[in-house]
Amino acid sequence: MTFISHTANGLTSDIHYQFDFERFLEHLVDVILRFTADTDAPSLWLPAWIPGSYLIREFARNITAVHYEILDKELSDNQIVNNKNPKRYRAQKTDKHTWQLPQAKSGQTLKVYYEVYCYDLSVRTAYVDQQRLYGNFTSLALAIDGQEQSSVKASLMVPEAFFMNKNKEHVLLACGLKATQLQSDERDLYSVQADSYHELIDYPFEIAIQEKFDFIIQDSQHQTLSHRFFLTGKHNADMGRLQQDITQICQTYLNWLGDAPFDDYTFMTYASGQDYGGLEHINSTSLITPRRDLPATNESAMPSGDYQRFLGLCSHEYFHAWWVKTVRPDVMLEVDLRREAFTPLLWIFEGFTSYIDDFMLQASGVIDKASYLKLLAEQINRYYQTPGRAQQSVAESSFDAWIKLYRNDENTGNAGISYYNKGALVALCLDLTLLEKSAGRYRLFDVVKTFYQQAKQNDNERIGISSADMGTVIGQFMLLADWEEFERCYVNGIEELPLEALLEANGIQLYSNSKETADKHVPWGMRCTETPAGLKVNRVTRGSAAAKAGLSAHDVIIAIDGIKADNKQLALFNEASHDIECHLFRRDELMTVNVVPKVNTDDNHGSDKVFPHSISLRLARTNTKDKDKINGLKVESTWLDVMKDA
Repeated sequence: MTFISHTANGLTSDIHYQFDFERFLEHLVDVILRFTADTDAPSLWLPAWIPGSYLIREFARNITAVHYEILDKELSDNQIVNNKNPKRYRAQKTDKHTWQLPQAKSGQTLKVYYEVYCYDLSVRTAYVDQQRLYGNFTSLALAIDGQEQSSVKASLMVPEAFFMNKNKEHVLLACGLKATQLQSDERDLYSVQADSYHELIDYPFEIAIQEKFDFIIQDSQHQTLSHRFFLTGKHNADMGRLQQDITQICQTYLNWLGDAPFDDYTFMTYASGQDYGGLEHINSTSLITPRRDLPATNESAMPSGDYQRFLGLCSHEYFHAWWVKTVRPDVMLEVDLRREAFTPLLWIFEGFTSYIDDFMLQASGVIDKASYLKLLAEQINRYYQTPGRAQQSVAESSFDAWIKLYRNDENTGNAGISYYNKGALVALCLDLTLLEKSAGRYRLFDVVKTFYQQAKQNDNERIGISSADMGTVIGQFMLLADWEEFERCYVNGIEELPLEALLEANGIQLYSNSKETADKHVPWGMRCTETPAGLKVNRVTRGSAAAKAGLSAHDVIIAIDGIKADNKQLALFNEASHDIECHLFRRDELMTVNVVPKVNTDDNHGSDKVFPHSISLRLARTNTKDKDKINGLKVESTWLDVMKDA
């Protein structure tokens, strides 16, 4: 399903894209698209979003004008010989991402010209400069309306100027598609082919100075799967350590799932200063990470917290090959990339993945159980520190991804919850509930594997699932009534997750950190940044002392009780029982408010239970003869011993 070899099979492509990087210093790509129209006045369109990132990103905004030529088939060769240029027309835009070619007729061969501005460092778009040529075809390649299923060829033309001051042997192409390379004195030409436009856009590429290692993974039938890892950007990573850990993680997934929906896999990673993110693709992933997250040359046997974060990112995107690219929400099976695809199921795909990604770090042995529990505690702390969990269900959060997840503002934490964060914890609760209801026989991993096995039965080896499908499969492992109650309370409802009870039943104790309190980290219920001008308010929790006094996000507090405002001054009056006078600027207007720090708040959202600001998790002591030990203590760890029967 992955590497395409049309040339070897003698097939030709009806549609040809040529991407010329001659103007890389200006962050511009010049594109020529050649095709034969199958209708009069054909239309071209560009996706508005990229699969895996649920926000309308308006990629078309980076395209300038679109022009086209009509090539007379009988004269096209003579035109070249006689230097006769066909007339060039300007395409007409019909909506924000669609261009029409009104002069063209069915059966005519057309050449379309346009430029794309590429200077977005994220993994979702395209970035071109003198150091790297990176792109997603969703940002670069106009689709031909009605011809999206035709085979396509794409040529990447890299001018010799790009290789200046570089060791050309170290300039590599990273891409999940096989490529041919032709070299000349003026440019290097890389060519790839795909069965369709929709397949082409699932293969990002990068041309840059890159370090690379290869490794092999085996499936349950002892078939070998080739993997490649590319790393570009300035870094001092220990590549040997990285290869060892990534290999262990990937092999653990194959041990669990048996086989893979790909024949080979490519990791593409760019090391930056602060940027972080990843995007899944059909047989590859594109990652961007702070260089400090990569393994140091003196990395300890137990990975540092920063390195664990990078390994978790790799694990997350790798699992998506099964659990998003193969098994996916039903509305994403045949999706129109020009408009939103609403679904309440993103918590299943991103939430399950956000639970399993870190879990697999300890299942593979790359980190120990204590380190995993620390990662899990961080998820729980984010959940407890988000009051919006009492306002929005995880299903609603999924449905609203298009308008909320990627558009955080000062009210986000008050009004909603992330389907990544809560989804991961719902997945944890479902895993532990399945263990309980099935007397330890089944768990979440069985649910995932069942869906994957179903997908493999389809001709295209993919499957789209609905909420009803979830019930059908989970009903194989516990009573359907139990699942429906779980779904009512924790998926469609906003009841507090039974984290403490479920973890305790599985040998994990939850401890509240008495030193890391809400009063310490969110004084008066507000989050501030200390600046030379004063304390800038970033967020205010609903019902808090700050909110009831009238303090708001973006205010700059300049004085507290008559003294210049800073974090120390705020801490002095954090628990005062009398009114505190504050002077502040809102925009350019001076204001005065009185804060009562000990005002009664509704931080617990109507619940009698007080939720801690910060918790830690520890394996409980036991008197059994369990062989697993942490720090010399015997522990219960059945829940953490996944895949023991794999």
